[in-house]
Amino acid sequence: MHKITMLVAALALFTVPAHAEVEADPARLRADVEKLVSFGTRHTLSSPDHPTRGIGAARRWAAAEFAKIGKACGGCITIEQLDRRFTGPRAPNGVNVVNVLGVQQGSGDPDDVIIISAHIDSRVSDIADFTSDAPGANDDGSGVALVLEAARVLSKQKFAPTIIYAVLSGEEQGLWGGRLIAETARARGWRVRALLNNDIVGNTEGQDGRKVSDRVRVFSEGIRASESMTEAMARRGSGGEDDGPSRALMRAAQRVGKARGDLGLEVFGVRRPDRFSRGGDHLPALELGYPAIRFTVGVENYDHQHQDIRLEGDRKFGDTIDEMDFPYLARVTALNVAVIRELASAPAAPASAMLGGALSSDTQVSWAEVPGAARYKVYWRRADARDWEQSAETTDIKMTLPGVIVDDHFAGVAAISESGAESAITFAGLPPR
Repeated sequence: MHKITMLVAALALFTVPAHAEVEADPARLRADVEKLVSFGTRHTLSSPDHPTRGIGAARRWAAAEFAKIGKACGGCITIEQLDRRFTGPRAPNGVNVVNVLGVQQGSGDPDDVIIISAHIDSRVSDIADFTSDAPGANDDGSGVALVLEAARVLSKQKFAPTIIYAVLSGEEQGLWGGRLIAETARARGWRVRALLNNDIVGNTEGQDGRKVSDRVRVFSEGIRASESMTEAMARRGSGGEDDGPSRALMRAAQRVGKARGDLGLEVFGVRRPDRFSRGGDHLPALELGYPAIRFTVGVENYDHQHQDIRLEGDRKFGDTIDEMDFPYLARVTALNVAVIRELASAPAAPASAMLGGALSSDTQVSWAEVPGAARYKVYWRRADARDWEQSAETTDIKMTLPGVIVDDHFAGVAAISESGAESAITFAGLPPR
């Protein structure tokens, strides 16, 4: 008989202790965005060599910031640059896309990786205009500042997985930086636990004047873009449309957000890969099967995205720093830090979980053993429910749920560390990750 502790979901979902203070500094975030804006334009086709203007100068500054952070932590962060030439309709003559990475090597398997990313390139109304000023304060200076600040905070701790702080280029031309890091992950055999992409995370006033300072949207896919026909049929048979790895990562962010109630941020889990008819640098990772989500502000202001700086009557256009809310950006940064800290302190999620119990009044759940797991938590919910409702813990790698009819319920499993940190949940019945 397995020793299990039955918990209702309302109690089971809080494993991260609340903290009394936001660990991100609004003043430092502002200074970083001001510096990014000072490069004039960071268009992907702008000068790679000019000392003070253009994307090359901006990338060198980002690398120098990672170097400072690495020096402060005794060399815990090293710098790497990925580059590849891309050609497309928005760069018909081709351009060398360079990603700047700060790599915080973990104490465990070097291929066990968590990535936090943002894009450094900016643009104005005409995507081909690489000479006009394109401040890119919120899109996506806010995300780059967040990634740098996350590195400053998390570099003070040691984790088993490697954390990669990624400053990407070429997003506006075709998600090229996102594709470069995703394909690098595949080529190097990284097992990516999570990719957290931050794009437009620093404003609280929307297009219609509404103020939203208590919410951040997190976008995730349900049905995996990468699945084969065999995997699609397995998903169809198990009913896992709402439970792919990206959706599980979104739920983990929601769990951490609830635990960090002091941040005053609702994690609004949007059940689509990205905003309607738009995209970001996490999408190439999804195409290759990696769990990835996008953080974006609770409300957008389209007059301050992809616009020439101008006035039309009383209407102001342009992505300028005065439209940003840095205390809000600090809270979104702290949320990202909390999510990474939880996932990096936990074991990896189970690679697979199996479901049984056909023609029975009980449900059987079993899963692959996870190195470093002190115990496991099995979650289940009625098949008409969106969120997990009940849970039980065990030190075994299988569990029977008495009286839970498998036809009417979904189940999943998370791995838990000795300290209580919890992985994302692996849905029972889908093919291995």
